[in-house]
Amino acid sequence: MDMTVYRKLLSDLKDLKTLKSIAFWGYGEPLAHPEIVNMVAEAHKIGLETEVITNVHLMDKDTAMGFIQAGLDTLVVSVDGTTQGSYEDVRVGGDLSRVEENIRDLNSLRAKMSGKKLNVGLEFVIMKSNINQLPDLAPKAKALKADFIMLSNLLPCSEDMKDEILYWISATINENDELPKWSNELILPRMDLRTEYLAPLMELLKKLDRPMPQTRDIPQEYCCPFVQRGSAAITWSGDVSPCIALMHSYRCYILGREKFIKQYSVGNIVQEKIGDIWNKKNYQSFRDRVLTFDFSPCVQCSGCINSETNEEDCFGNSHPVCGDCLWARSVLLCP
Repeated sequence: MDMTVYRKLLSDLKDLKTLKSIAFWGYGEPLAHPEIVNMVAEAHKIGLETEVITNVHLMDKDTAMGFIQAGLDTLVVSVDGTTQGSYEDVRVGGDLSRVEENIRDLNSLRAKMSGKKLNVGLEFVIMKSNINQLPDLAPKAKALKADFIMLSNLLPCSEDMKDEILYWISATINENDELPKWSNELILPRMDLRTEYLAPLMELLKKLDRPMPQTRDIPQEYCCPFVQRGSAAITWSGDVSPCIALMHSYRCYILGREKFIKQYSVGNIVQEKIGDIWNKKNYQSFRDRVLTFDFSPCVQCSGCINSETNEEDCFGNSHPVCGDCLWARSVLLCP
């Protein structure tokens, strides 16, 4: 995003008195933006909490110090493997030792600046090929002084990954015992309660010196975390979408079914103020529709021709339809 556009956004955000935070993440790498530290600093100056999700490959000591001085509140590091081999399976060309070194450098700097509070967490996308590494995640998190661990599920974007998911059953049912478990230090998504999945999870909890946390109080059926929190997602070009899932057009696999997600934009901050976009009738109407969630329950269905895209559903709803959304089922989690 061009800094002129970003600064216009910040200026317009001052009119939204209920806005509390801004997060820098999505389908790209925030640290690839040459002005990311300044973007955090300028958001902090107008009183917003700030969060960055990154793989930290591009975070040198100057960037780490810049984040601390800028007032960054939360840094979430994507770590999807506990060994170099497993990490590189997910992030081709990635260097786990570099990730760990950069986190240690950040820790050293934040220890020297005791007046600056920066929470650092590890995000781990669980799948069949790495679920057995969970026990190794605990000592790694402790060694890297992580404040929390967040586990999320995989959204396959290629056919060769569609069988890696751990939620074939849990995504489709509403029973309370299938809801995520959580604590301040560990955040978990829905996942199938199979022995081969629970064993490494229990070992992780054991190594974290924690009992199984209490059940999280979330709705039993569908609930959009983005609309519930009053969030919006903005692309680099300024397009505004109601959520991360609708920022771009892409293909993915929902419980083995190939699906095309068509982007849904309600405006662009280059031409309009974010407050005016937020108050548009069509955007308000969409948020109301999501809150009632009167969409076809596609996740709980074997699928029909309507479920091949997010453009219409069996209840007669038009684009975008959300009945196949895994975020609304607490299968996919965001901080």
